[in-house]
Amino acid sequence: MTNYLVTLEAAWLVKDVETVEDAMRIAISEIGKKLNPDLNFVEIEVGTTRCPACGESFDSVFLAADTALVGVLLEMKVYEAKSEEHGARIAKATIGKALRDASLNVIEVEEISSKK
Repeated sequence: MTNYLVTLEAAWLVKDVETVEDAMRIAISEIGKKLNPDLNFVEIEVGTTRCPACGESFDSVFLAADTALVGVLLEMKVYEAKSEEHGARIAKATIGKALRDASLNVIEVEEISSKK
């Protein structure tokens, strides 16, 4: 059995927001409330997107009509999984129970040392 660090991506909708900074803060806060206290070990951060024209990275937030779509990264350690796929399924199931309305995509699965 192996331990993995699984990174998932979720799209989070924030309504009645005026700035990108407010949208990011609200998205992280709302997700944090849904995950805590049971899943307080899940790391939450705003993702980045690369501009197709210039290649620069920027925060994954799209704001229009006081509504924002925020791309959020969720990182979780999974212990004693049978494979990378099994680790990803465990992370998606665990986080998915708390974030029922968000679709989750696996971004990365990385093997970590067995030290907890």
